Amino acid sequence: MNRFAVLALTLSPFGASAADLSALTDTKMMELRPNSQAMAEARRIYNPEAPIPPMCYTKIEGKHNPCYVCHQSNDDQTRTNFMQDGDLQAEYAFSEDGLTNHHVNLFIDRSVDVAAISDAEILDWIEQDNYSDLTGRLDAAGFEGWIPDLAGFEYMSEAFDADGLAKDGSWWVAFNYKPQPSTFWPTNGSTDDVLIRLPVRFYTTADGVESRDVYFANLALVEMAFQDLDRVSLPDVDETVIGTDIDGDGTLGMTNQMKRRDSYLGAASGEPVIRMNYPERTDFLHSVRYVGINEDGSIKTARRMKELRYMVKSRQLSIPQLASRYGNEIQEKLDENLPRYIDLRDRGMDNGMGWTLLAWIEDADGTLRRQTNEETFFCRGCHTSAGANIDQTWAFPRKMTGAAGWGYIDLKSQMDVPTLGEEMGEIALYLQRAGGGDEFRSNTEMRDRWFRKDGSVDLEAMDGKTVYDLITPSRDRALQLNKAYRVLVSEQSFLFGRDATVTPPVNVHATIDEATAPTLPPEFRYEHDIRLNWDQ
Repeated sequence: MNRFAVLALTLSPFGASAADLSALTDTKMMELRPNSQAMAEARRIYNPEAPIPPMCYTKIEGKHNPCYVCHQSNDDQTRTNFMQDGDLQAEYAFSEDGLTNHHVNLFIDRSVDVAAISDAEILDWIEQDNYSDLTGRLDAAGFEGWIPDLAGFEYMSEAFDADGLAKDGSWWVAFNYKPQPSTFWPTNGSTDDVLIRLPVRFYTTADGVESRDVYFANLALVEMAFQDLDRVSLPDVDETVIGTDIDGDGTLGMTNQMKRRDSYLGAASGEPVIRMNYPERTDFLHSVRYVGINEDGSIKTARRMKELRYMVKSRQLSIPQLASRYGNEIQEKLDENLPRYIDLRDRGMDNGMGWTLLAWIEDADGTLRRQTNEETFFCRGCHTSAGANIDQTWAFPRKMTGAAGWGYIDLKSQMDVPTLGEEMGEIALYLQRAGGGDEFRSNTEMRDRWFRKDGSVDLEAMDGKTVYDLITPSRDRALQLNKAYRVLVSEQSFLFGRDATVTPPVNVHATIDEATAPTLPPEFRYEHDIRLNWDQ
């Protein structure tokens, strides 16, 4: 089935046939497609395999493997992830519906539409605030789910103090993490930030008083639970407020060190620290933004949000319960059953692993609107059934270790450290294994910067560079990527793919033929831990 036939199946209720579509130009075909909201109102599902992201259709050519960063098998029985999907590095193991790449936006040439947007227009667009009015609009509409409660988030780092704690008293905390290769590299279209918030009892003393000292001590314990650390630094805290000798020196006083312990502190002192597991009711807030551009051409986080994503750990599942649910997930995939979701209405979508997902996306007029079910269903691909995540998350396990990691994301403060178990820097290793600066090997700027003419990675050129130097685009590329996404926003065509592409990437399958699709030989399959060795 070609991409026109895929669209025809979707568009038939809207008056378009396969014959009509096959004769159309890409531009005309784009005009005929219903937008995401129209599909939701018609109660039509376009992509029953929405959790399969577009990068899963990359052409591996028997040697290129970007898949290892998400798909892993491990023998760790307390890791809270039992998906064991490392075999997906080797082959395209899809259901019948999944054999068709529904992300047809990848195959559209947007050069004309992008050229029609001036530099001045897009620069003005990306620096407009589309966050601050969201809370009021949701309140006015009687929205019954979680409503964004962080003041000043439109100003990025200015909403937080030097240690990442929100200035507005909401107890959100920003942390400094290394973006996951390569979808969240700015060179591929977006900037982002991630915040964590523990439940009230974790920032309250045993006497019932809210406390920054207790909070950062408990946050350090969560970090240690994910990083398998015996000791970690943290912002200065007062042990006399906490009521516990947390650094193990036998006295109570000011300290910036935390020693491993089995239970949390303050009002949460009765709760055990569970390895690689967040406490129940832990919140995450993730903003995905345009690529911001300073006057000197340097790259920053943009004010305008593409998406605002929220996750809450709505239920604490035991290790045996998680193992059972992953076992069911694995069997469902072996049986080629289509994935399912539980719609919780305004509360969001249950991911089946104890978390609830809720998200907003940019509307055609630039405001943030609630994502449709199918748009949110897309998020389950990374936050449910990928073998490499830890307790359904990616960013927090990649936080810079200790006190240096508490604060708004700053790529200039990071070097290309390796992941646990590796020697080579993670970015350099990804370029080598994937064969390019993105999954489709279509980022020519990354190729020109960090690859030699023979296709090998230029490690000498990368040596000594910060993460910012390695994964941010030039001003011209940033402008093009921002314009391409602006076109998607005007179309509201997110069901068909969210990648900010100007011209179609070459190395991507429109369909998969299980009989002829190439597989990766064992020497090109890799073990991978998303956690990082910040000490190296």
